[in-house]
Amino acid sequence: MSHLPPASATAPAQYNRTRDQAIQYGGSTVDIGHALDQGPYAMLQRIAVVLAALSIVVDGFDSQLIGFAIPVLIKEWGITRNAFAPVVAAGLVGMGIGSAMAGLFADRFGRRWAVIASVFVFGAATCAIGLAPNVAAIAALRLIAGIGIGGALPTSTTITAEFTPARYRTFAVTATIVCVPLGGMLAGLFAGQVLPSYGWRGLFFAGGMLPLLLGVILLVALPESPRFLARRPRRWPDLVRLLARMERQVADDVAFTDPREQRAEKHVGFTALFRDGRARDTLAIWSAFFACLLAVYAAFSWLPAMLTSQGLAVATAGYGLTAYNLGGVIGALLCAAAIARYGSRWPLLFCCAGGALSAWMILGVDMAHRTGLLIFGLGLHGLFVNAVQSTMYALCAYVYSTGVRATGTASALAFGRIGAILSAFAGAAVITATGGTGYLLMLGAAMTVVLLSLAVVRRHIPAKANAEQN
Repeated sequence: MSHLPPASATAPAQYNRTRDQAIQYGGSTVDIGHALDQGPYAMLQRIAVVLAALSIVVDGFDSQLIGFAIPVLIKEWGITRNAFAPVVAAGLVGMGIGSAMAGLFADRFGRRWAVIASVFVFGAATCAIGLAPNVAAIAALRLIAGIGIGGALPTSTTITAEFTPARYRTFAVTATIVCVPLGGMLAGLFAGQVLPSYGWRGLFFAGGMLPLLLGVILLVALPESPRFLARRPRRWPDLVRLLARMERQVADDVAFTDPREQRAEKHVGFTALFRDGRARDTLAIWSAFFACLLAVYAAFSWLPAMLTSQGLAVATAGYGLTAYNLGGVIGALLCAAAIARYGSRWPLLFCCAGGALSAWMILGVDMAHRTGLLIFGLGLHGLFVNAVQSTMYALCAYVYSTGVRATGTASALAFGRIGAILSAFAGAAVITATGGTGYLLMLGAAMTVVLLSLAVVRRHIPAKANAEQN
């Protein structure tokens, strides 16, 4: 088996032509990474990315249904908010388990089956919540749903990254992550229509059917990742056919390699996060993820309950969370564009300050009589907070080198999950004890912690001009 030399700017044109011909028309060895990055962005690749994004839309949709249902359940069952803290926490614990299990499942059985399994799990569990007789049953089903919800995001973003050429990859992955608040926004509009007519059981029945229908579509239309197939010689005939559908013709007897990814997968170890001057940045990023996800999930789970505690109608409370998610979609895209141009330090610090100030400014709004201003304020708060939450992943990718990038990002997200789980109990306790005042103070305080943490980080993404000079 012969190996073609890597293409580079300094290599003779003859070698580059030889490599291109091998990729296009056949040769004993093909670098799958080069074939994907240098080839066209074919329709099949775009379809795979859209299907992955739809998986995240229904993921965000189902994950936030409980927030809309809690005010109705409190009134119908005559129980306290604190009784639902374990329900919210169970879902978040399930998400943590799902995130941890998804990578192992995807590496063993394929990215395609990991996405499909995640969607079917949380779709079926969400439907089953509509039959739940008590809070304990809802908590158990939310744990199962959380496993599917937690597994969908990493596997769908992996699908997106592995089907998208390098020149479009950053935008495609960011757009996929933004589908979480987009799904939450659609859930708010959906809940506003379904809850008054069909109640909370109808909300979960209908909400669970959407991912089940998408799961059937994924079974039919979602292809397996070419990088996953390249790792398994017995699947190389499938990869040859897949590449042909992606407008990349290779010989039937070709062998595949993926040297770039194999180099990136060298295990350096957890302690590397604290070596070479990374200790300060690692601790600061952990703190930022912890506080930011506490703020985000306190809103996802408890914002409608807080608004109904202030005397607002359930429908109006739902519109509040919808505005929060809509702002999040806009904020994430704007902040990603600002970071690409100006670097990450000042856009992230500005959004952190905006998140804290917008939460505290809502304290001065008469919620019962100025609902329009209230909804606007919640949308503005969601814009700032979700802008920070979505783009901190890009900061992790810059701070940590290839050998420790996966470990660094996973550890930061683990601390974020702890903050999210804490929000399940803190949100209920604060709203019960202090109403909206303490709740909004808590959101602002959490974003202040994020601001201070990110200000401490040394290795922010540089501005575009500086990066080009370097």
